[in-house]
Amino acid sequence: MIRKKLHRYAMLKRYGQIIEVLQKYGFGYVVDKIGLSSIRDLTYKFNKKDKVDRLNTSGPVRVRKILEELGPTYIKLGQLLSMRHDLVPLKYATELAKLQDDAPSFEFEKVELIIREELGHSIEELFEYFEKKPLACASIGQVHRAKIKNGDEVVVKVQRPGISEVIESDLDIMYSIARLIDEHMPEARLYRPTEIVDELSHSILAEIDYTQEGWNADRFADNFRENGQVHIPRVYWDYTNTRVLTLEYIKGIKGSHVDLLDMQGFDRSNIASVVVKAFMQQVFEDGFFHADLHPGNILIMEDGTVAFLDFGMAGHLSSEVCDIFLDGMVALVNGDSSAFIELLRDMGSLDSYADTRSLKVDVESFRSKYYGKALKKLDASIIIEELIGILRAHKVMMPHNIALLVRGTVAVEGFGLIIDPNLNFSELLEPYVKNELKKRFYPQNLSRKAYSNISSWARLFRKAPTKISHILDHAENGYLKIKFESEEGNKLASEIDVASNRLSISLIISAMIVASSLVIQTHMRPLVWGVPFLGTFSFVIASIFGLWLVYNIFRTGRV
Repeated sequence: MIRKKLHRYAMLKRYGQIIEVLQKYGFGYVVDKIGLSSIRDLTYKFNKKDKVDRLNTSGPVRVRKILEELGPTYIKLGQLLSMRHDLVPLKYATELAKLQDDAPSFEFEKVELIIREELGHSIEELFEYFEKKPLACASIGQVHRAKIKNGDEVVVKVQRPGISEVIESDLDIMYSIARLIDEHMPEARLYRPTEIVDELSHSILAEIDYTQEGWNADRFADNFRENGQVHIPRVYWDYTNTRVLTLEYIKGIKGSHVDLLDMQGFDRSNIASVVVKAFMQQVFEDGFFHADLHPGNILIMEDGTVAFLDFGMAGHLSSEVCDIFLDGMVALVNGDSSAFIELLRDMGSLDSYADTRSLKVDVESFRSKYYGKALKKLDASIIIEELIGILRAHKVMMPHNIALLVRGTVAVEGFGLIIDPNLNFSELLEPYVKNELKKRFYPQNLSRKAYSNISSWARLFRKAPTKISHILDHAENGYLKIKFESEEGNKLASEIDVASNRLSISLIISAMIVASSLVIQTHMRPLVWGVPFLGTFSFVIASIFGLWLVYNIFRTGRV
């Protein structure tokens, strides 16, 4: 019981912090609109002197500062939204991409405790040496350099103490706020706030389980086993658990240090080509790709081999999704906007109420803009941004794996252009797309798809008689019901319900006033100041209800 009360107090306190930060950066109207004003009145101790100068601070900057101030879960939300260009305007996505995941280090004593809890032994028993000062710190964990007993140099990633509890609590609050937005802000429903929190929850809960990152690294290592130009750090599983991840230490130059690469005599054009081709292999051949290949996650080793780091953000592409993606590219190239729109429907990205005619016009205009231009004159990231801008304008929402693919593509091209300004991403992409399209017509692929289609039709025909029989039985017994749902009908029913509630309460109040007047005239005992108490009490209650009804009508328009 006490634990539940403490949890409720902690949640209420966190709500208060969120509301305070929203107020501080000029988003108090959101608090009022989603019905959190009562919590604000209970917990709000905001000093107006600390209020941000909103006249000199743009909306995107204020949103970024809100997320930074609220901590790791909200920083991860901002990072997720920064790659959802289908949901967030470009200026917001660009600003959210600046979110820093830096954090102060935590005490070495806590590092020792976590390693003992997770691995069952002390640092002294496991490692030959272990540097107390971390190499890097983030909101979820920090990284230390070490050497295990056999002499291998490693890096040890240790999770910040208590972070999982903070994240789980924040996710609970995010879900409740998403539901409130769904309920009170109809204009925001198109952005599916609950689905965004679902996506964040899946992503961040996987990130705080370090074994997931280890499995990702092993899978990448297996996929690049035959590629001598790419190196994936080895995972030391005997030194890895949920909150501790131990990887091979890689010595090299970060991809962002262009001047140092030149001093060492590296061929930057070759490095860019290796990274882009490695990404193409991940997407088109492996169906499993690194979604965050920015310069900080790429190291150039002494022999010129490219090493990838940080495998917490990885995307999966099934053969079906990859086919839809390729079909979409083909439809755009061929000018078949109708086919492109149908593919959006197949992915579940297009709402049934979407204005497909207007979308078709915009897609055809986009296609004609780039039709016939040489690949070397095209900038893939600009084309992607423009297409996503069109989709966002028409409320088209991309699936999570496609959004990750877009993020990964933009990150890889950005890295390539930093290393080699003359890089042409589209020319490197072209042979992979052509090869995948050719594969469709290989006899074994055609036969496999034919077999799959035949099997699906066979299952359908096998089940059809039973299904039809069940439907006819229900119809014969009078149990068959056809349900129609109309958003406008539901809205009308809700408005009628509100109106009937008002009318009912008004009638009750009127009856109470009439009854109290009659009782007052009877001089019924007991008396208060010579007036019957029952009549006075009834009149006061009716007055309170009447004032409450009027207040609610003027305040919200609803009972």
